[in-house]
Amino acid sequence: MKGEVIEDAALLMDRRDSVATALEDLESGRVLKFDGQKIALTDRVPFGHKFALDPMESGEEIYKYGAVIGRTTADVPAGTWVHTHNCESTRGRGDQEGTER
Repeated sequence: MKGEVIEDAALLMDRRDSVATALEDLESGRVLKFDGQKIALTDRVPFGHKFALDPMESGEEIYKYGAVIGRTTADVPAGTWVHTHNCESTRGRGDQEGTER
């Protein structure tokens, strides 16, 4: 499997990523230890969904697979479920032509 597994519960695809992907349903309050830090999940994170590894400010780019996949639409604390309620995709959007990096 490509990437790094975090406590058999999440997958980090690339070291540049700002999110990890849940490998199972993860309950709010669970603490994951990774790379010398503890990440306390502030939300329930469904299988296959993303959560923030570090705090992100509104408008900040979100990295997965070592590339920008979107941006936050609100401040996102570490451990927060990252989904349509707090981020938007920037991939393949004609209305944002030339704004992708």
